[in-house]
Amino acid sequence: MMTADLILEIGTEEIPAGMIPSLLRDLTSLAEEKFTEARIDFADFNSYSTPRRLVLQGKDIAEKQADKEESIRGPATDIAFDEEGNPTKAGTGFARGQGVDLEEITIRDGYLFFEKTITGQPTEEVLENLLPEIINDLPQPQKMRWGDKDYRFVRPIRWICALLDEKAVEFELAGLSSGRTTRGHRFLGEEAVEIKQAEDYFTTLKKEKVIVKNEERQKMILEQIDEILAPNQETEASEELLTEVVNLVEYPTAFLGEFAEEFLDLPAEVLTTSMIKHQRYFPVVENNELTNKFIGVRNGTAEHLAEVIKGNEKVIRARLADAVFFYQEDQQRSLSDFNDKLKNIVYQQELGTLADKVKRLQSLAEKIGSLIADQEIQQQAERAAELAKFDLATEMVREFASLQGVMGAEYARLAGEDEAVAQAIAEQYLPAGSEDALPESKAGIILSLVDKIDDIISNFLVGNIPSGSQDPFALRRKATAIIRLIIEKGLNLNLKQLIKLGQEEIEAEGEVLEKVLEFMKQRLRNYLADKGIRYDVVNAVLSVKGHLLVDVYERCQAVMKLREKDHEDFLALMYGLQRCQNLALQGKSAENIQGDIFAAEEEQELWNNYQEVIDEVNNYYQSNDYFSALLSIADLKDSIDTFLDNVVVMVDDPALRQNRLALLEQIAKLIEPVMDINKIALDED
Repeated sequence: MMTADLILEIGTEEIPAGMIPSLLRDLTSLAEEKFTEARIDFADFNSYSTPRRLVLQGKDIAEKQADKEESIRGPATDIAFDEEGNPTKAGTGFARGQGVDLEEITIRDGYLFFEKTITGQPTEEVLENLLPEIINDLPQPQKMRWGDKDYRFVRPIRWICALLDEKAVEFELAGLSSGRTTRGHRFLGEEAVEIKQAEDYFTTLKKEKVIVKNEERQKMILEQIDEILAPNQETEASEELLTEVVNLVEYPTAFLGEFAEEFLDLPAEVLTTSMIKHQRYFPVVENNELTNKFIGVRNGTAEHLAEVIKGNEKVIRARLADAVFFYQEDQQRSLSDFNDKLKNIVYQQELGTLADKVKRLQSLAEKIGSLIADQEIQQQAERAAELAKFDLATEMVREFASLQGVMGAEYARLAGEDEAVAQAIAEQYLPAGSEDALPESKAGIILSLVDKIDDIISNFLVGNIPSGSQDPFALRRKATAIIRLIIEKGLNLNLKQLIKLGQEEIEAEGEVLEKVLEFMKQRLRNYLADKGIRYDVVNAVLSVKGHLLVDVYERCQAVMKLREKDHEDFLALMYGLQRCQNLALQGKSAENIQGDIFAAEEEQELWNNYQEVIDEVNNYYQSNDYFSALLSIADLKDSIDTFLDNVVVMVDDPALRQNRLALLEQIAKLIEPVMDINKIALDED
């Protein structure tokens, strides 16, 4: 079968750079889904973008849909034919409805069937409806209307180019007609550019100073940066910044700029924030020291680059001059002055001001600190909590919001606060993401915990509960951060107790506690799943003592380790223990077992083996060595299987029957401190 290449370009007004990665992922997956549903074979799809276009490229698209075999069931044969075998109205009516004679109807499994082949349509014709459907169904962070149109898209659509090899795919959308016309670079290219065929698309646009492929623009930027940097220099920037810059330009040209060295007296975080967050510059570091140089990327060629550099240097100079002013102004006030200002800043309308929140943080820091730290650290955490939010009233943080915590720590040091207090203030917002670093100081860990649990409970109290994809206050991220802090820092904290302490501070109803607890447990499930813990193991472990998170994690790890050691033996052990437990339910609970009345060799062997491991298992539990405890229990597997296969438990002799049931009960109880074995899926790999 012949194949063709596809290009679908949605030309728009500039799309915010932060939205582009998810749009590209969704465009590719949506195309794969839609083409599969339409029975159109393809090799692969890729999506690309510039600030003002989204592009879908399809390779080796089949020239027509695959044929489809369809079987339409009609009435049962005893309804379609009478007793003499003559067709009834129901039988002839079914055939007539399919447009065929009754002789063309198949009889199968007691019913009439009409077997037909639906011939695939040419792909070019299918695309006239399929491509608009892809555009309409593309998930978007937000949609907007423009002009007098009712159509909504992430940004106003200005043109649509759709080609299947050399043929233009024609359709109407958003008041526009698709065709073979695209547009070059806004300032360096032509307003209207005709694409002769799909394979020419990328090279034609490159001549119009548009590099469509994101990875190609990224490669250009990195190569240009390497050419600019001296051998002992490097840039201080993240993959996030690089991706953002790539998505801000259609034709990148990197350049080197600089600012006055006197600005280096500002805290490094102020400089890098101004350069990275506000101007999308790459700060230059030399011998691990921040320099007064930066690398920017313009959307265009090297023509008139000197003027571009001057303009950018002027902008950064003004930014940094403002920062110097704010920095000097803030130092004219005391920390207590800023804390007083918090009384006039609303935290939540229903929950009062930031000053009220600070009081809660202080109280929580004292209570939670007493559970996990000594008195000195507890006092450091309380002082850090008292100063946790003062920088929100500073001029610097009002201008550079991302510096909250950072400037608090800086100003605390300048005011002579203890270094541990300053560090805790800086660490209170960590971790900012699922892979972000955790606080290092113990006071910082406490402050981070209390700040996040207060945020979660207070938002639940006023009804700001995450739903679907909506989580404007990042409560899911904060919940995951709490879980990471407790587990990865090995904190002996009870999750329910932590939530209850936060609930008491804010005087929330008991219903809020239960909602927050369930919310946190779901985040815990996600965290454990990300660590490779199976869903059934998570369910089994959480069913037993599910609030001590470090203990939960250790038990999950132990069960998974045993499972991975020998999958088949693990499932056999679980099955045997479940049988022991189910049989034991038929007798009376009893701890005393009379070993001298066992009649069968198999039960005597099981009893002896049980006695050998019971103390060992309990000792392992005492030291939280769950894996070793499970290994000891696993040593009973063969004798459990032999007993269950050869010994009749429910005998007439009541004493012997009860003794056997009691033994099975005690064996089943061996694993109860680890998990509920009934939650383990025995029928899955």
